[in-house]
Formats: sequence, C-alpha cells, structure tokens
Amino acid sequence: MAALGRELRHLQPLVQMGTRLDRYEQELAETRELTGSDDADMAQEAKAEEGRLQKSIDDLLVEIKPALIPHDPLDDRPAIVEIRGGAGGDEAAIFAADLYRMYTRFAEGRRWRVEVISQSDGTLGGVKEAIFKVKGEGAFGAMRWESGVHRVQRVPVTESQGRIHTSAATVAVLPEAEEIDLKIGTRISASMCFARLVPAARA
Repeated sequence: MAALGRELRHLQPLVQMGTRLDRYEQELAETRELTGSDDADMAQEAKAEEGRLQKSIDDLLVEIKPALIPHDPLDDRPAIVEIRGGAGGDEAAIFAADLYRMYTRFAEGRRWRVEVISQSDGTLGGVKEAIFKVKGEGAFGAMRWESGVHRVQRVPVTESQGRIHTSAATVAVLPEAEEIDLKIGTRISASMCFARLVPAARA
C-alpha cells in the first residue's frame, strides 16, 4: 500500500498537466476558428488569445517532458549521509561542520526529518565526522548528488597571516536499506538421505 501511495503521488502531477494540456488544445482549436471571423475586432482578439494559448502549451510541454522520465524507486528512500573532514586539519573539520549545517538546514526547509546517527566533534567548532539520516519524500533523490569530495578555498579562522588555504571534506550518501524477512532453511529429501546412507552401510 505504501508503494502504491508513492506511485500515485508521482503520477498525480503528470495527470494534472495532461488535463491542462488537453484543455489548452481544445481552447486553441476553438480560438483558431474565431480568427477567421468577419468581425475585425473579434478576429484580432482571437489572434492575441491564440498566441497566449500557444505559449501556454509550449511551456507546459517543457514542464511535462522531465515528468515522463521513469521515477527511480530509490529516490524516496531515506538518505544516510556521512561527512568526514579531509586534508586541512582544523579548517577541514570546520568546513565539514559547515556542510553539515547546510544539509540539515536544506532538509528542514523541505520539512524532512533529520536523525543524527553519530557525530565526532573537533576543535574550534569543527566536525571530524557526522553521520545522519534524512527522512522525507524524495530525500535520497535530492541528496544523492552530493556524494564526492568537496573543496573550499578561503582564509580560515585558524590563519593569523591572512593566507588562503584549501580544505576538503568527503560526503557519502546512500539509500537506507529496506527491512526484509529472510528465512534460511535446509531441506534434505528422503532420496538424498538414502543415497548417503547406502555407501556408509556398505563400508
């Protein structure tokens, strides 16, 4: 039922856009008939309305195309995000903390839930490692593209001479695995038992 509900939520916008497209095309066909009217004012108004409807159809077709791409079922899974400070010492840990705050605020802006799994704080407000779960519709689909090495060039708070440093942090994003029931059993048929017992008896 949950899977069907998710599929319905993804199909509803596409159905609504298809309904709008059908309405626009019907209105466009009716408007084109009026452009040949003997009434000059009516024909002029119909011509202007024709242009407006055609633009609405073109814009809607652009909006529909990405919605026709098959939906990845993993996109709606909760995302497990791991952030680790890389090369750069304390500044890398501060950069990792900046990424952590950025992602959590992004999730809060989309009304997703964030659950901290583990966190190892560094000095000066930095984060050596942070692992958290983001739960919400489309969470993994939006977060998956953040995987990789992130770099920043700036004058860190740890720098007293104003020199620019390059710091790095790694981000890994994985979909949460679904819970499944797994039953492992062994079945030995009577013929297999007999085949094993006969050689033993002869020996």
